[in-house]
Amino acid sequence: MAQGSGRKPLVAEKRYSAGGKGKPSAAKKPARKKPARKAKPKKTGLFGLFFRKKTRAKPAPKKRGFIGLLLAPFVWAFRLVWGFSWRVGMVVCLLVGLAVALQYAKLPEVSAYLDGRARGSVTLLDRKGDVFAWRGDQFGGVIRADTVSPHLKNAVVATEDKRFYRHFGISPRGVASAIRINLREGRGPLSGHGGSTITQQAAKLLCLGRVYDPDEWKSESAYEADCRKGSLWRKGTEAIFALAMEAKYTKDEILSIYMNRAYMGGGAYGAEAAAQRYFGKSANQLNPAEGAMLAGLLTAPSTLAPTNNLQRSQDRAATVLRLMQEQGYLTTAEMQQNQNAPAVLSEAAAARAGGYFADWVMDSIPDFLGDQTTEDVVIRSTLDQRLQGAAEEALKYIFENKVRPGSKAQAAIVVMSADGAVRAMVGGRKTRVSGVFNRATQAKRQTGSAFKPFVYATALELGYSPYDRVLDAKYCMNIPGSGQWCPENYTRKYYGEVTLARALRDSLNVPAVKVSEAVGRDKVSIVAKDFGIDSDLAAGPALALGASESTLLEMTGAYAGILNGGSSVTPYGVTELKLVNDSDALMGASGGIGERVIRPEAAQQLVWMMEKVIAGGTGKRAQIPGWQAAGKSGTTSAAKDAWFIGFTADYVAGVWMGYDDNTPLSGVTGGGLPAEIWRETMVRVHEGLDPKPLPMLEPAPIAPPPQETRRERRRRQGPQLGKELGRAVDNILRDILGN
Repeated sequence: MAQGSGRKPLVAEKRYSAGGKGKPSAAKKPARKKPARKAKPKKTGLFGLFFRKKTRAKPAPKKRGFIGLLLAPFVWAFRLVWGFSWRVGMVVCLLVGLAVALQYAKLPEVSAYLDGRARGSVTLLDRKGDVFAWRGDQFGGVIRADTVSPHLKNAVVATEDKRFYRHFGISPRGVASAIRINLREGRGPLSGHGGSTITQQAAKLLCLGRVYDPDEWKSESAYEADCRKGSLWRKGTEAIFALAMEAKYTKDEILSIYMNRAYMGGGAYGAEAAAQRYFGKSANQLNPAEGAMLAGLLTAPSTLAPTNNLQRSQDRAATVLRLMQEQGYLTTAEMQQNQNAPAVLSEAAAARAGGYFADWVMDSIPDFLGDQTTEDVVIRSTLDQRLQGAAEEALKYIFENKVRPGSKAQAAIVVMSADGAVRAMVGGRKTRVSGVFNRATQAKRQTGSAFKPFVYATALELGYSPYDRVLDAKYCMNIPGSGQWCPENYTRKYYGEVTLARALRDSLNVPAVKVSEAVGRDKVSIVAKDFGIDSDLAAGPALALGASESTLLEMTGAYAGILNGGSSVTPYGVTELKLVNDSDALMGASGGIGERVIRPEAAQQLVWMMEKVIAGGTGKRAQIPGWQAAGKSGTTSAAKDAWFIGFTADYVAGVWMGYDDNTPLSGVTGGGLPAEIWRETMVRVHEGLDPKPLPMLEPAPIAPPPQETRRERRRRQGPQLGKELGRAVDNILRDILGN
């Protein structure tokens, strides 16, 4: 069709540009854009994951002003440090997380951490079954934070870690505060305050999960010292262990571990043992004042223990009560009420650890059941706490009223039954002590005249009578290697012919030596040893005057043998020993009455003689109103030791007095202050008891010789006079005539 025709253009023709005619040429056809290929990421390792560069579209450079140019180096440095720090931080977090996970896997159930003592405990009961002392590592039983007294729980949190229920095991704020305090007080940043949380302290108590191994540590002390190290590395491992504990246990379980394992002074491990030790009650019964006192001990348990210094412990508890009030656990009125009525010790706690008697009992049992026990042991003893108090009061009374102020003289007392059961023991003037020198059991001193009853016991056993006579006059002996020895009486006088009873009553030395030599000093030694005096006895004639050494316990036990009718006695303090929760006893009584030494009649006659000592002899100051008593005083040479030992029908008591360094006593004899201590003790011991007669036997009097008539005397004297007259004549003739 011709172009010039007037037809309308086709619709398809309109698809092309208005200026063009016909189909567009191939050159003008637009090119199809291919999609851009995505760059494949390069394979990288762990290092590249953190440190490869990221491709970012660079923004158009901005024009920097003068300030921007100045800040540019600092911005660049900050970006460099920040980039390095967060990457290192990520690595550290991964490593810490791995360490925590490994530690978490090792943690046992919480019950395994509630009692971690290396040693067991020893609980001592008196004769009535009441607790009077503790030894070893005392553990009263498991307590839990959800059942213990809320006052104790709140006091521990308020004192040790007030953010305990809000942190994750570590308190950065607490660490920073501790470092600030340490630096302000002139110490190193890690010296002094540690800022440790309760969780960290529990981790330290657990020694980071390590148990004592004797092959690894020389001793338990070395093990404990290693557990308490405070190096930077140790702090780090402690933090990891604390984080693992927070992941494994609940907050109350962690607090339970802490309150069960913490040492609270006085040998008490854990809050239950401390509550029983100091207050005689369970930890779930503590009031705010008592809870505050126990929480206050955690800072310095040995120093702040109320048995060491009650006032200091109460002052610390007042501070804890203030912290509890500040943190909302107590109202102001409750705080003031408990500060005005502070906690006090129970009677058993006031007696400390049982004093000299408990020490002696612990020394008398095997170590593996005593100080080194790994089990919890209960010992029932012979102690009578009423009699113990009587002896302590008597000693205090005499030294306060009869001894010059400032005197360093010491004294000891033993009270026992006739069978050797020790009822009371005082080993020195300071009675509220433990683990010190016991003068009743450890001090060996010369016995002096207190030994004389065994001389007369030997004589009576051999058939002598208390009415037999001996001449008290100047008497000398030649001792091989020593020369002449002449014993003298204390009064430096002689009394002529005296009975054995009077010689003992007035403590005459010459008659005692003569009787000992007459019966044989070897026999005297045998009798004394059989009565229980185990010390080495003197071999010479001075044996009769008490030149040998002995302990007060031995001497008192020997006198108990005289009282019980002449049988030996082994003093004892243990009646039963068994393990906790065991019904069968491992040990029974450790002593008692043994074999007979002298006949009952001889023992009863000796009691009769010794009764005269107190009734009218050297022991008159020991008289007990309304009671028969028998005994004997003793004073050694130069008055270095003074004794009085005696008995009633119910009890035997012995008293020793002297200086630890053997300084002579000034104006003191056995019949003086020791006799008065004995009397004051026995008066208190016998309060409320009905008087009983002594088991004594008065000997039959010796019949006087028959009277001679005058004729019989002349007959007897006649031949004698004749002989004497003949002898005189012979002498005269010999003089005149010579031999």
